[in-house]
Amino acid sequence: MIESLLERAFDYGKISLELAKLKAVDKSSNIVSSALSQVVIYFFVITFLLFLNIGLALWLGELLGKNYFGFLAIAAVYGLIGIIIRIFMYRRIKNCVCNSLIKRLLI
Repeated sequence: MIESLLERAFDYGKISLELAKLKAVDKSSNIVSSALSQVVIYFFVITFLLFLNIGLALWLGELLGKNYFGFLAIAAVYGLIGIIIRIFMYRRIKNCVCNSLIKRLLI
């Protein structure tokens, strides 16, 4: 009687371990597939924005008389946006990213 109880407890432990492994595989595959799809989307968005900015910089450079003036103007705008985001939005963005990661790991 005790032997069958011990055998059942041992089987229960093996099954619980296997279930934990399967849950870990499911969670990690979900996170990796989601991250990979986001990387692909971000790649195309960044490529689009890169070419848009190059075109805008060349156009501004033509208006200002020298090509490098256009690139300097675009860089100044991005520098200003970066400073504003760092000063006013850093904590908000950090909290959103942390909450998103925690939600993905726990759900």
